[in-house]
This record gives sequence, structure tokens and C-alpha cells, in this order.
Amino acid sequence: MKKIFRKLHLWLGLLSGLLVFVIALTGALYAFQAEISSLAGYRHVQEQHGSFLPPSVLQQIAEEQLPGKELHSINYRGRTHAAEAVFYGYEPTYYQLVFLNPYTGEVLKVKDMEKDFFRFIINGHFYLWLPPAIGQPLVAWSTLVFLLVTLTGLIIWIPKNRKALKKRIWFSWEKGAKWPKINFDLHVVGGLYATVFAVIFAITGLVWGFQWFAYGYYKIVGGVKSLAYNDISPYKNQTTGNKTTHALDSVWVLMQHEYPEATTIEVHPVHTDSTLITASVSLGKGTYWKTDYRYFDQHSLTEVKPDNIYGRLEDANAGEKLFRMNYDIHTGAILGLPGKILAFVMSLFIASLPVTGFIIWWRKKRNKLQKKSRKH
Repeated sequence: MKKIFRKLHLWLGLLSGLLVFVIALTGALYAFQAEISSLAGYRHVQEQHGSFLPPSVLQQIAEEQLPGKELHSINYRGRTHAAEAVFYGYEPTYYQLVFLNPYTGEVLKVKDMEKDFFRFIINGHFYLWLPPAIGQPLVAWSTLVFLLVTLTGLIIWIPKNRKALKKRIWFSWEKGAKWPKINFDLHVVGGLYATVFAVIFAITGLVWGFQWFAYGYYKIVGGVKSLAYNDISPYKNQTTGNKTTHALDSVWVLMQHEYPEATTIEVHPVHTDSTLITASVSLGKGTYWKTDYRYFDQHSLTEVKPDNIYGRLEDANAGEKLFRMNYDIHTGAILGLPGKILAFVMSLFIASLPVTGFIIWWRKKRNKLQKKSRKH
């Protein structure tokens, strides 16, 4: 059985190694995206005693900067941060941000996110810089193969006896240890300790890779509600009548009143008379899972309760909360900055495993060829 698993580990590793290297490396480079991006001056404003301008005013200013583009949402990130007007669409694809002073409406920056460095990195992580229809399946299948490689590696790691166990659980580098020995231990011993992180990265990544995997994982952890979600408005409004004046502003005021400690308040303008106003509030700094999603009739401002996972956090069961944590677990943000540092280090090490594994295989292959040559 070990011989079979060794063959599987080898050939699956060779098949997916280069793609796993790229996926892990780009994941490491993306680890501190939020912290690095926040250093930009246009993302900050000086705190003032006055109140913020309502979203209807910021919407008008932002839409003047990008005529013809559809406004997705307006984000208020606190009293010392710029408000963000988010524009994105498909066919043609665009993703642009307008940074605004929330007190005065001054336009601080219009940024094309498609040209952003971290956008380039995340496109590599998700699509390998290929068209999404090609790159996304490649990344998904590579991740699944990598999970199998990790599990087969754990099986063939199991030593034959106690003496061998000692060499498998820690680096045995004596003074003057040669590179082949160092490389072998990095792959075998280091790979053991990276296994738990590799499995976590792979499983949380596969949630985005395959719908069947996401649904199965969601049901296993105890999820009950629907996973369906539409970015703008998942529910069709059946109310008729005159639209409430500045309904978006009214929802925003309500969010401020009900969530005075919110780190971010996001409101979504409606673009038809039949959709609801969507609002979300982040309750945790640096994470996404502690978010309340709310939906309101644009005519009567009556709140509509969703039947999917993206509602109020208090209405989610343990499994649904765990599923919401998927992104924060994948990036390490669930443990704050120490978690991100750990995810960064482990992603770099995982990126090295295909390299060290290939070197082990190549040396063995070369040695066999040399022995055959000498025998001949």
C-alpha cells in the first residue's frame, strides 16, 4: 500500500507542482494586502466634528466621476477613513473605486482596481492569470490534487520503527550537513508540520473551487439555510407605490443608530423599482464573518428577512457561522495579525514543497541513470 501511495504522491505532485507553487506564492503575497493598501494617503481623512454626508450625496458625486458605470455600493469605514464608492460590472468588466472625504464630498482618488498590484496577485491566485473560464477550474482541480498529495504524503511519512520516527519528527542536521540531506528534511519533516495548514488552506480554498464541495462542506458542518446570494439584491420587491424620498439615506441612518460600534457600514443603491435596498455592517475589525446583512423595501422601508445564510449573524447557527468564517480562516485573519503572519509563513513554505519534492525525485532519477551507465 505504501508503494501505491508513494507513486500517487510522486505523480500527482509532479502533475500539480508548478500550479501549487504559483497558488501558494500568490497567496503569501496577498496576505498583508489590507495592511499595505491602508497605508495609501487617499484612504485617510482628518477627523472633523461634523457629520458625514449621506450616501445619496456621495452617490451623485461619485457617479459624476465615472459616467456610464454602475455604482455597486458606498462604504463608510470610520471617522478617519475615506468613504469608498465601489463600481463594478461585467461585459465589459470593470472594477473602480472613488475615494471621497465623507465630511465634504471631496474626491480624493479615482482608482482603477484592475491595474492594482494586489488585483494582479489575486487574479494569479484565483485564475493563474488566465481567462476565468479556464483558470478557475485549473486552480480548483490543482487544489484538490494538492489535498490528495498532502494526505498521501502523510501516509508515506509514517516510519517503520521508533528509531526512524526520531529522524522524521525533527531536523537531524549535523555540522557540515550536505544540501541533499537538508533538502530531504525540509520536504519530509517540514512537510509534516505544514500538513495541518495545507489541509486547512486546501479545504477552505475548495469551497470557492467547486459548488458541490461548498454545498457538501456546508451541510457537514450543520448549515441549514440557502447558500444562494445575489450581490445587489437577492429578493424581489412586490410592493408598489411611490418610492420613499432618499430611502438609501434612511437605511444608512438606521444602520448608524442600530450599530454605533460598527467598523464599516455599506449600503447598496437600487437600480430598478423592484429590488430591495441592501445594507451590511461589519462588527469585527480585520475580518468579514462578523457581518450583519439587512434588506429593506425601497418604497416602505419595511425590513425583509432573508432565507439564506447572509442575514443577521445572530440568526446563524454554529455551522453557518463556521461557513461564514471561510475567508478569514483561509487568510489567517481569524486569528488577527498573528494569524496572517502564520498564514504568510506557511504559504511560503508550502510553495517550497513542490520544489524540494522535485529535487528529491530528480536526484533519485539521476542517480539511477548514473548507476545504469556505470553498469553498462
